[in-house]
Amino acid sequence: MALTAESESRLFRSLRAAAGAAAHAAALGLPAGVAVLARPGSSLFSWHPLLMALAVSLLMTEALLAFSPEASPLRGLSRKAKARAHWVLQALAVLCAALGLGLVAYNKHLHGTGHLRTWHGRIGLLTVLYFAVQSLGGLPLLYPKLAGSWPPGKLRLYHATAGLVGYLLGCASLTLGMCSLWFTTAARGAAWYLAVLCPVLTSLVVMNQVSNAYLYRKRSQH
Repeated sequence: MALTAESESRLFRSLRAAAGAAAHAAALGLPAGVAVLARPGSSLFSWHPLLMALAVSLLMTEALLAFSPEASPLRGLSRKAKARAHWVLQALAVLCAALGLGLVAYNKHLHGTGHLRTWHGRIGLLTVLYFAVQSLGGLPLLYPKLAGSWPPGKLRLYHATAGLVGYLLGCASLTLGMCSLWFTTAARGAAWYLAVLCPVLTSLVVMNQVSNAYLYRKRSQH
């Protein structure tokens, strides 16, 4: 029996809502799992994986899901209120990521080990710098006077696209970190695969959200 357009739309909305709920669970579950594995406070390094998981998996994911029509916990608020919540979460993500980067760099200095010798370290540094620039790039949307003559629609499109790139960089850095000697020793078997699944799942949900909200809509207008 063929689905009507209305029932098909409801089905897709339900699927996106279920995927959003799973993304919320993954966003919180990864930092919780990393906290158990790292035991923050047991060493200087132990804060690095937790802070990075909090920055990308929890804070950044929730900042992006704040605009989800189906999965946002802020659905009842105005777009302006969502934008402010988004920026606060992004700012906290940048702070956590910068602190995590600084602590691991200091830890390497104390132990006399080299910096940026792995792809995880290189992509991680690039990601933190990108996060900082991207957060500043969102200020004209929060305070329109800073945008000058730029049309708000174009600014949102550019910011959303650049933000998606930054988020995928962050998830890639997390995944590379899960291939490190420390993580593969701490998480084995099913636990490792479950951890890797978290950024993969949230990436797919966020990509779908941004594509539906901006990229697909832009193409359909031509």
